[in-house]
Amino acid sequence: MKNDESYNNYRYVIVGGGMVAGYAVKGIRQRDITGSILVISKEADVPYERPALSKKLWLDDEFTEEDIKIGAETFSEVNFKFDTSVTKINRQDKLAKLDDDTIVHYEKLLLATGGEPKRIKGPEDPHVLAFRDWSDYRRLRKFSGNGQHVVIIGGGYIGTELAASLAQNNTEVTVIFPEQSLGEGKFPEKIRAEYEEAFKENDVAILSGKTVESYDRKDDQLIVKTTDGDKITADTIVIGLGITPNIELAKTSKLDLADHGVKVDEHLQTSDPAIWAAGDIASYPDRILGRQRIEHVDHARFSGELVGQNMAGADLPYQHTPYFYSMVFNISWQAIGSINLELEQLFDQRENGTIVYFLRGNQLAGVLIWNVVVDLDDVRNLIANPPADGKLVGLLKEK
Repeated sequence: MKNDESYNNYRYVIVGGGMVAGYAVKGIRQRDITGSILVISKEADVPYERPALSKKLWLDDEFTEEDIKIGAETFSEVNFKFDTSVTKINRQDKLAKLDDDTIVHYEKLLLATGGEPKRIKGPEDPHVLAFRDWSDYRRLRKFSGNGQHVVIIGGGYIGTELAASLAQNNTEVTVIFPEQSLGEGKFPEKIRAEYEEAFKENDVAILSGKTVESYDRKDDQLIVKTTDGDKITADTIVIGLGITPNIELAKTSKLDLADHGVKVDEHLQTSDPAIWAAGDIASYPDRILGRQRIEHVDHARFSGELVGQNMAGADLPYQHTPYFYSMVFNISWQAIGSINLELEQLFDQRENGTIVYFLRGNQLAGVLIWNVVVDLDDVRNLIANPPADGKLVGLLKEK
């Protein structure tokens, strides 16, 4: 690939069409209202708020699919190539080759390639979804309700949120996961029982301690096979086993890597000064927690908007420490920092919930907020500046 005036030329090229891309467009337009932008997306939709696919679209009748759009398409001089991938980057000449053999020239490039959902062995089937994007939501909507049976493989974010949403939409739900209880490895034992009980009270079938080996179809039913020989029938299967970061393009482009991601500096700039990375794939230096690679929506929003501003010349350090959150049934939780269960834990019992402090030696490493409403900036400040006397209980004020 060599540069040529006949190529498609853009000031900004964004590889990936998810949330990071949507917020990056917003960030660019805060600093540069006319520079041409090209968003290259594997998906068929404009950038949208991904969390709504497993929560709000199922639970809020007034919230529509139109409401999840981020709005990147509303700005002028923003172009999209859907159902398209970048296969190669020529860093020297600032060229990107697409899977349709189109060559695009960029001045500034953003890698926002996110992650690829993990799968299990089995045939392609319209009723088997490795749930990730808007098209998956549309399909699952058609396959749910009316007492249909959906088997969810995995007890993490996607698995539990979809289980809760489907159960509240007249769907029979079974969740299969290898841990002995929901939330094992994530939440302290004192909290896990309450978490799993919320699912059981809402008639979600829990099959714990089981690893799925494969699935197959027999007539009008799908058959899920576990490693211990069990077979569970389903109308639809949802695979919610997390993602693998999409860093192959960065790797073949010989960009510096770290933490199974793309290494960036405090400005989210890669080892190539014309290329940035943000969201799931970015390994960045967090000002409180040290170098991190975070797969969550809060990080996608904030890193996306800031990286867009920086591509347009802002030169701003990324100083936001992201938080994690989820909502299922009557349980809402947030976390900042490390909530590694191997760490010492200090429980701060409140009237309606619990705050759990995770300690590494005498150092506060993370905070889990369980059914309590606090200012998350207060949590960030507490982790950055813990009290000298080590007394944490009662410090965080409820809103």
